[in-house]
Amino acid sequence: MNIKIYRNLMGANDRWAARTRALLKKHRVIMLNLIGSPGAGKTSLLEKTVRSLSKTCRFAVLEGDVETTHDAERLARLGCRVSQLLTGGACHLEAKLVHYALRDLPLNKLDLVVVENVGNLVCPAEFDIGEHAKVAILSVTEGEDKPVKYPTLFREAKAVALTKMDLLPHLPFDLKVCRAYLRQINATTPVFQVSAQTGRGMAAWIKWLREMHAESQTPDARHRTPER
Repeated sequence: MNIKIYRNLMGANDRWAARTRALLKKHRVIMLNLIGSPGAGKTSLLEKTVRSLSKTCRFAVLEGDVETTHDAERLARLGCRVSQLLTGGACHLEAKLVHYALRDLPLNKLDLVVVENVGNLVCPAEFDIGEHAKVAILSVTEGEDKPVKYPTLFREAKAVALTKMDLLPHLPFDLKVCRAYLRQINATTPVFQVSAQTGRGMAAWIKWLREMHAESQTPDARHRTPER
């Protein structure tokens, strides 16, 4: 019975994700799903990204949280279009909620939508929300073994951002070990070593975002369904 309920739940979620992909395709918008632990630096990375891209890329943020609007307010102060999604206790965003939030956005005036999922390394990785790419966010304050402890996220991630790199000299975090663990799980995904405080590595991250958007606009690559 539990297996049947789980299959029904995931099946319904995947159907909403498919509707979202069709909606994004119609409006030629690319959507990224940022996933990481609470305090990993997702919002700080987004703040820095907003400052770098706001003049050249039309984008919005869907901000997922269990409670409070604190993170959404931080981004809104930068002039970014933000929609707050509160789960009321759920540990992840589901495709249906994301789909209806997208319908409230002026998609015909956007190039990119970034979803900041609820802080969690497990549940958000299991739920397809119709994104073009999952991005794993891992801070150097969390420990280098997270890729092998939570392999689903890092296996599916189309990019990994190692955040808070400015703190690395003060922590017993082994960068080589972390990257080796990551390569065990995902041999090809790009890894960006960034600091939202100092700006380190942000240029490469922004370049990747621009390339993702440009690739999505080509006739052959536009809105291909990601491999599951």
